Amino acid sequence: MSIVNTSLNHQLRVPLAAEIHSRPSLRLLGPETLTHLAVYTRDEVRVDADHGPLQHALLAALCQHFGVSGPSGDARYFFHDFGNFRLQWEAHTEFATYTFAERHQHNLSLDTAFDLVPLRHVPQKWLEALNGKVMVATHVLLQPSQESLPEMRAAFGGNLLVGTDSQSFARVWTDFAIAPDGFGRVVVQDLGMQYQQAGRLVQRVLEVETYRMMALLGLPHAQQAAPVLNAIEAELARFSAAMTDSTDDLASAASSDERDLLHKITVLAARMEKLALENSYRFAASQAYYRLVQARIEELRETRIAGVPTIREFMDRRLAPAMNTCESMVRRQQALAERIGRTNDLLRTRVGIVQEQQNRRILESLNKRAAQQLRLQQAVEGLSVVAISYYSIGLISYASKALKMTGLPVNPEMATSVMVPVVLAVVWLGLRRMHDHVTR
Repeated sequence: MSIVNTSLNHQLRVPLAAEIHSRPSLRLLGPETLTHLAVYTRDEVRVDADHGPLQHALLAALCQHFGVSGPSGDARYFFHDFGNFRLQWEAHTEFATYTFAERHQHNLSLDTAFDLVPLRHVPQKWLEALNGKVMVATHVLLQPSQESLPEMRAAFGGNLLVGTDSQSFARVWTDFAIAPDGFGRVVVQDLGMQYQQAGRLVQRVLEVETYRMMALLGLPHAQQAAPVLNAIEAELARFSAAMTDSTDDLASAASSDERDLLHKITVLAARMEKLALENSYRFAASQAYYRLVQARIEELRETRIAGVPTIREFMDRRLAPAMNTCESMVRRQQALAERIGRTNDLLRTRVGIVQEQQNRRILESLNKRAAQQLRLQQAVEGLSVVAISYYSIGLISYASKALKMTGLPVNPEMATSVMVPVVLAVVWLGLRRMHDHVTR
């Protein structure tokens, strides 16, 4: 069965299948000179900003100068032969790369090769538009040659030379330094590379340089974060000492001081969180770029050239310590955030205990007050019995006198004296019943 009908395909099948072929290497056949630019377009203030328009605008301006149609707004790769040079453009998350290549008829001497680079065909106005955005600028010379080690050292101005033999088909020489013209320099000696081997080799070398520089962007963040973390650690130690040196009697501790200390630690936690958010993306990106550098070096399959360090050795000595600094800063931030969190929890527990003890004192005082009110109420009830009985007996006395005046044989004094205990008992029992009813 043939799957020609596109309705049978998943909507992402074709673009995902094409993704693996989306960034092919240049087809190089020495002698050639190349200029590689990595243009950094990310806004450090807004890491979530869309940088695609700026990347495409720079490419569109260059194509417009030569009367060539640029790629679409969602393109991630572009290649065109402009006659005097070929251009390969790739868009990445944070940067875009421009690789200019120019083929020459004859081998070039090391003294003049880097003056005949394809960038000389690019308009100066366009280069000025890259002001403040160029992260990597490297010239590459690719040609069949057999220059010796002393000649190579002379070509690089006597700098520390890094060299590697890649599968005995090519030799790569560089110093990973910026020359007086503002460009790095790489010499690739073709010792019999097969079809497309040169393009892949040059691409790997340029990616090592590009990803190396992008990985090192995390180092300034780590260096700037170090004094901030030192200050936060000092403040945290001072707050912890204040908690330790305070009185052991939590009941006598000043709750206002505890709340003030809790507020300060909360502010310290907010500062720590802000610092971590500012650096988290950069440190994560640096680690990702560093892994890419290691992968590209692994793909070079280096063999040592006597007398010079390999690219891996150079990176292990220079790049690895910087990446270890970034990684240690990440661990330090995480550990400090956890310590602040534990201190915050301890202080909250301390404040909670103090508040519980204060609440217990309040409840005790309320219980005492309730007991006092009960005793006062009982005293009032006793007085109420006397008062009610007094007025009731007075009424009985008046009634007895009235009955005597009507001629009935009633002794008012005797009747009053007899009714006194009865009235007292009745009033007392009535008030007790009413009290019990209200209580229930």
